[in-house]
Amino acid sequence: MADQLNLTVSLRGAREVKNNYQIIRLTGLLDAFSEATFSKVLGDLIKEGPNQVILDLSKIEFLDSSGLGALVKIAKEAQNAGGSFQIVANPRVTQTVKLVRLEKFLSLQNSLEIALENINQA
Repeated sequence: MADQLNLTVSLRGAREVKNNYQIIRLTGLLDAFSEATFSKVLGDLIKEGPNQVILDLSKIEFLDSSGLGALVKIAKEAQNAGGSFQIVANPRVTQTVKLVRLEKFLSLQNSLEIALENINQA
C-alpha cells in the first residue's frame, strides 16, 4: 500500500516502503514553486529510511533548473546516509538531466524494473 505525500498543488506523490528500499512516485511539475517542499519532504523520507531510494519521475510533466538542483541535493543526502538514489525517468526528464550532464550522478534508469534489479544486486 502506498502512502500519499502532501507536496504542492502542482506536485503530487505517493510512497511505497519495502524491506530495504522505498519508491517515491511523483506526478506534476518539479519546478521553482515545488522545489522547497519537495526537498524537505524527500529529505525527511531519506532520514526516516530505508535509505535505498527509487524516485519514479516517469509521470513528471515538467522539470526546471530548480528541480534539477533539488534532485542533486536529494541524491547527495541519500549517499551521505549510506544509501543509494536512482531516478526512473521519462524522455522529458532524461533530456533535461542530460543537458547538464548529470545522468550518471543521478543514476537515471529507463524503468522501475531496472532500478529494482540494481537494488537487489547491491
